[in-house]
Amino acid sequence: MMNTSPLTEQVEQLLDDAEDALNEGTPETALMLCARALELAPDHPGALFVRGDAYRFMGRLEEAALAYRAAALGSPGHASSWASLSLACLELLAIDDAQRAASRAIREDPRNPEGWWVRGLLLECKGDHAGSRRAFAHARWLDPDGFQIPPPLTERAVEDLVEECLEALHPAIRDFLGGVAIILEDVPDQEMLRSLDPPASPLELLGFFSGHSLMERSLEDPWSHFPPTIVLFRRNIERHAGNRPNLIHQLRITIFHEIGHFLGLDETDLEARGLG
Repeated sequence: MMNTSPLTEQVEQLLDDAEDALNEGTPETALMLCARALELAPDHPGALFVRGDAYRFMGRLEEAALAYRAAALGSPGHASSWASLSLACLELLAIDDAQRAASRAIREDPRNPEGWWVRGLLLECKGDHAGSRRAFAHARWLDPDGFQIPPPLTERAVEDLVEECLEALHPAIRDFLGGVAIILEDVPDQEMLRSLDPPASPLELLGFFSGHSLMERSLEDPWSHFPPTIVLFRRNIERHAGNRPNLIHQLRITIFHEIGHFLGLDETDLEARGLG
């Protein structure tokens, strides 16, 4: 039987408590507990990994990536650290770094489902949908509960729901929307993501409005009357929904969110209307 030192037991208990704090939705507490663990065991890979999870929970992706990288370098055989680093880099649009980290995760442990899942996301961003489906299927085969494949969003479902949403609007607004193109794409491209301030995560952007809103139109600026476009991103909506009942709800929310931008509402206005 292996004996563990009191210091090791104390660090492990702090990390268990930090993971519990994350599960309870209190990442600040998790960060505090990780800091205490790192005071006892500087550069402890497990503490750095959980710190990365806490930063990621808070949306602090650059700090999460730094923590995951330190965890991966401190324990190179820990595939999940490389996979988490890859995902953080992907969301930061550091695609080359994300690809290298995903490959390292799979090389360290070919049975690591996170590595295969992130590889699928990267292939999807490159437009290799056949390759991404194979990678997602492999992740699901390795961990059926943790990496379920979301229900597909068909062109017909989108068309039907767009019609339903338009019918729910006031006739005057519906008339204005007559010149707005509503199209469906798989995922946003990097140019679109980088055009936002701050740049958007390729996994978080569900829809995109481009053009001038009704509030910005001017008789003195003919370009402001150029037909605007609403783009819906199929794969991200599918992933955010997770299951079929949520799929229709999420699609409806996304459509109304982008219509809100066309009407001149900002993110604060949309949040107040439950369309954030």
